[in-house]
Amino acid sequence: MSGVEVITFGCRLNTYESEVMRGEAEKAGLNNAILVNTCAVTGEAVRQARQAIRRARRDNPHARIIVSGCAAQTEKQTFAAMPEVDMVLGNEEKLTRDSYRALPDFGVSAEEKLRVNDIMSVRHTAPQMVKHIDGHVRAFIQVQNGCDHRCTFCIIPYGRGNSRSVPMGAVVAQARQLAASGYVEIVLTGVDATSYGGDLPGQPSLGMLAKTLLRQVPEIRRLRLSSIDSIEADRHLLDLIADEPRFMPHLHLSLQHGDDMILKRMKRRHSRADALAFCAQVRSLRPDISLGADMIAGFPTETEAMFDNAVSMAEEAGIAHLHVFPYSPRPETPAARMPQLDRGVVKERAARLRATGLRLQQSHLDAMVGTTQWLLVENNGMAHTENFTLVAAPGLAPRALVAAVITGHDGKRLDMQLDPAQAA
Repeated sequence: MSGVEVITFGCRLNTYESEVMRGEAEKAGLNNAILVNTCAVTGEAVRQARQAIRRARRDNPHARIIVSGCAAQTEKQTFAAMPEVDMVLGNEEKLTRDSYRALPDFGVSAEEKLRVNDIMSVRHTAPQMVKHIDGHVRAFIQVQNGCDHRCTFCIIPYGRGNSRSVPMGAVVAQARQLAASGYVEIVLTGVDATSYGGDLPGQPSLGMLAKTLLRQVPEIRRLRLSSIDSIEADRHLLDLIADEPRFMPHLHLSLQHGDDMILKRMKRRHSRADALAFCAQVRSLRPDISLGADMIAGFPTETEAMFDNAVSMAEEAGIAHLHVFPYSPRPETPAARMPQLDRGVVKERAARLRATGLRLQQSHLDAMVGTTQWLLVENNGMAHTENFTLVAAPGLAPRALVAAVITGHDGKRLDMQLDPAQAA
């Protein structure tokens, strides 16, 4: 191979950072290299990264393989010990050009491969500029990194460090550049995006940032958020949901569970009632909004009754896009030291919760039939509505915004016919 290839796992923030990594590695003159940007959110994510590294070495025996990302930060020795790996970079080091300039020679020790500093010592997030997001029709912008909270199941703060925000002016400049590159939809991303601004002068909120972007970059046709913590949603964000048509009617919520005792043991900051009240509030402000959510099945000490509360929570909140994670103990987290459930029970409950999610998705798809929707066309013959519902859109040009009448669905995606009465 030649050039720089990037293999990305995990969240949208990783997707954005992979473009930064590619750019910095190329500017450093790196060639014949594979950058693996890992995720640590579950044990399965780490396993998949290790598998991808081994496959990359088999397919490219002479390439340099550089591993970074959250799993490389939290399990650096694991990756350094892999003979397929030439260098391990921490989450801060992976974004700097100098990290790619002086690579160790082949055959060095595991310790010599490591360039991973203490992520907790990082106090600022340097603005990063990219011109495009490879393979995506919507552009991601990093607005925040790290997390100050310590949910008992989560390893991510130890991979990302404490919360720090990108200054508003830098976010606006990045949005302008991406809009000039032809992106009509921007997605604001972060590890804990709704904590945005707490470390900046004047403490601007995520809602204030979004308002500023839409005001100062009128070329943005659609603005979207990645996952948010509903307990941190501010009045500016609610204003956008209610009054701004360019702010997309879809929110992905970090709910995690629906039982108050489990939420306390997770060290979450919201209760079941808090979450349900927020869902009802945003629906009253924007009736066409759709909600997604992350939920964990089989958390330590979860009884059948507690699990039932998780199921009923998803139903009462009307979650159209439910992402279910079977609980996976992460080393060094408090939940890993709690009484664990049998893995068979965890998998069975995850399957039941996913079945609930599928039923809720069917209801959502049924309700969309007969409506007219604006679609952003993807690269793969698919598209997404404003409320982030998947639509089959064969033959349409990527990045196009088109109006369509929803004619039916196949249980996973909507079918449509173009609406000749409207044009983007």
